Amino acid sequence: MNLKTIEKPEDFLIKDVNLAKYAKALSHPARIAILNLLVQKQTCICGDIVEELPLAQSTVSQHLKVLKEAGLIKGEIEGSTVCYCIDGEEWAIAKNLLHELFISYQPLSGNCC
Repeated sequence: MNLKTIEKPEDFLIKDVNLAKYAKALSHPARIAILNLLVQKQTCICGDIVEELPLAQSTVSQHLKVLKEAGLIKGEIEGSTVCYCIDGEEWAIAKNLLHELFISYQPLSGNCC
């Protein structure tokens, strides 16, 4: 496979595309803060997220959208609000893919650089 000709996600392994999707969702400190909040509460959270973070409602909503699109969280409509929680199945997949990446590096006896 010539890496210079790869331009589309479908040119990569599915697990690499999925790992990149999770990494992109994890790439902003506000999204990490949201995930930490959801992990800590271990329940569906509605409006509390905005109250816990120093961000505007619209900004929090955008970050929630990114996390939901990546599959790391899910939302349920309750009346006029949406309540969010960790998606346990997708969370486990992301955890395994990240773990596989990090344990795959086995340093040799010397430094490479």
